[in-house]
Amino acid sequence: MGKKRTKKDRDSNRRERGLDLSTEQILELMAEEDRPLLFREIVRRLDLRKENRQKAKGVLRDLAEEGKIVRIRGNRYGLASKMNLVVGRVKCHPDGYGFVIPEAEEEEDLFISPRNLQEAMNGDRVVARVESVRKKGREGKVIRILERGFHKVVGKFMKAKHYSYLIPEDERILQEIYIPEAETKRARPNQIVVAEITQYPTERARPEGRITHILGYPDDPEVEPQIIIHKYDLPHRFSSTVLQEARSLRSTPSPREYGDRVDLREIPTVTIDGENAKDFDDAVSIEEERGGGMKLYVSISDVSHYVEDGGALDGEALLRGTSVYFPDRAIPMLPPELSNDLCCLRPREDRLTLTVELRYDADGEKKGVRFYPSVIRSDERLTYTVVKRILIDEDPGLRERYRHLLPSLERMAFLSQRLRQRRMERGAIDFDLPEPEIILNLQGETEEVIRAERNLAHQIIEEFMIAANEAVAHFMERSGFPSIYRIHEPPGREAIDEFRRFVSHLGYKMRKDSDHSPKELQRVLLEMKGKPEERVVNNILLRSMKWAKYAGKNLGHFGLASEAYTHFTSPIRRYPDLIVHRLLKGVLSKKEVLISEEQLAKRADHLSHRERVAMEAEREILDRYRVRFMKEKIGHEFEGVISGVTAFGFFVELRDIFVEGLVRVTSLHDDYYQYHENRYYLIGERTHRTFRIGDEVKVRVERVDIERRHIDFWLVEKIVRSN
Repeated sequence: MGKKRTKKDRDSNRRERGLDLSTEQILELMAEEDRPLLFREIVRRLDLRKENRQKAKGVLRDLAEEGKIVRIRGNRYGLASKMNLVVGRVKCHPDGYGFVIPEAEEEEDLFISPRNLQEAMNGDRVVARVESVRKKGREGKVIRILERGFHKVVGKFMKAKHYSYLIPEDERILQEIYIPEAETKRARPNQIVVAEITQYPTERARPEGRITHILGYPDDPEVEPQIIIHKYDLPHRFSSTVLQEARSLRSTPSPREYGDRVDLREIPTVTIDGENAKDFDDAVSIEEERGGGMKLYVSISDVSHYVEDGGALDGEALLRGTSVYFPDRAIPMLPPELSNDLCCLRPREDRLTLTVELRYDADGEKKGVRFYPSVIRSDERLTYTVVKRILIDEDPGLRERYRHLLPSLERMAFLSQRLRQRRMERGAIDFDLPEPEIILNLQGETEEVIRAERNLAHQIIEEFMIAANEAVAHFMERSGFPSIYRIHEPPGREAIDEFRRFVSHLGYKMRKDSDHSPKELQRVLLEMKGKPEERVVNNILLRSMKWAKYAGKNLGHFGLASEAYTHFTSPIRRYPDLIVHRLLKGVLSKKEVLISEEQLAKRADHLSHRERVAMEAEREILDRYRVRFMKEKIGHEFEGVISGVTAFGFFVELRDIFVEGLVRVTSLHDDYYQYHENRYYLIGERTHRTFRIGDEVKVRVERVDIERRHIDFWLVEKIVRSN
């Protein structure tokens, strides 16, 4: 063991590092001190010369804005964790209270009463003081707002006798927004509008705003997407500068651009996507080798060849971070000139790509990997449905039509299942969470909500993309160069213990002494395969886990049971993939990488946030379409599964149309029902009738509130099936 460094040693070490003051030096100093420090004390401790003191003020200001340190009364600075303070985002509840969700990993949420929210609003980044610690958790008070969560609000415009106001569409925004008469833009009562906040709430004044957009009346189907676009502040128009840069690119690649690229145009190559996809950025090819081995080519559109780092296109793509998909449209990360044309791997057209070449033996064991820029010519644009009909249904007409591709498709199917088997053997968790698919009519109204199919064709592409992503991540890590990784940290012990207790009440056992490995969780999910509660439990386990995110350091991917993973395969619609392409090409060409780990970490945080925003927007637009669909189903009966139980009732997810609604406990007239929190069920005092997660029920649609997106069901009967 080395000799422990003393404070004197550390101070000396700081001086040796010279004038290059860093955030790490200040944070290290704060961690060592047992009290908040004045600026002059920080200067003295760091032994800063006059010319470096102004920089120190800037660093302190930046750290305070980021919430890494807190400035308190008397112009002293300290660490939030040492002062019983929490830095995080406010998450409000429609009933008036809220929580501060800490930025620090593993830190418990802080409950904030309505009075202690002060002037904070939903989404604000704040500093809160922990005021008490009780059995149910910590309680606190907001003491400073670091950053406002939003600058505009979507809502319904209303007029009172002497003033106008906006009722926020988001129930978590607790205050109505006052609109001065001169700022109404002639909006009419009950219209959905967008208002820019001109004055945030204070102790004595409500928030004020001015109308910037009038979206229309709530019953217009076209208003729904516009609400989401403005509510989540999704950039949906490209500037003239960005469009000009996109249109200045050649419509087809020139042979001069092929350069030293590997020519793969003679190898049978296909894209396999959904029926409505327009941005094909991944293509696959496979060749048989001697001895039964296989060579798999995963060729990804070389977007980085066209989108110059630091250009207008690049800046806009970074801002957006990802494409966003609605049932009736896409909000692309890149203009259509690239996403639907030049970078799109359309059939029978030469396209520039970056290829991962993977070699496998006859049993699907990986034997080698290469990476290189390439040029391909896709033979066919196939869909998941067509591939399923060829391989599973053995449709004679399609097998004849695609006879030239049949050996490749059959080889792909074999290899994908081998790769999938190996992934399951190492413990990857395969969440069976079928997605709803919205079918719209010509008027843009929901005609049907169906279960999106997931078949062998989906698995082929899924397994090949996972294999390529892992190969790139391992290569970049071994190269020693900085990169962006897709990480999924293990869930906290508390969350998994809670999940174990929950599934034990459903009759499933998890070993208490297990290390909560993905393999153990996978085993439990396999046990309930095909059972009524399968989808619900998959959802609950997913909620028990941490979010997958982007990071500048490799921490592994728990859900995939992968030691190294990244996103490389979708650069048309995800900016992290574009970064990885640039970094990989830099390593392959032995060029100097000009981005630091710190810069990558900041970009990773921004891109994780943009991904979260896109996911929430996509989820909400689906909810809105589904609720509108159910408005026409009032009085209809459906079978479903209880997906959640609370003191005020239980939620039911319908079996066929992926809609969730509430059976209120007040509508259960046969008994008085009590909620047993520790057993996750409602039980009748007299009848001892129980309602628990996973129970099958038949319900009738009783009430649909489109504005609040609430659906009330009436219980028709509890279904008991004989084994």
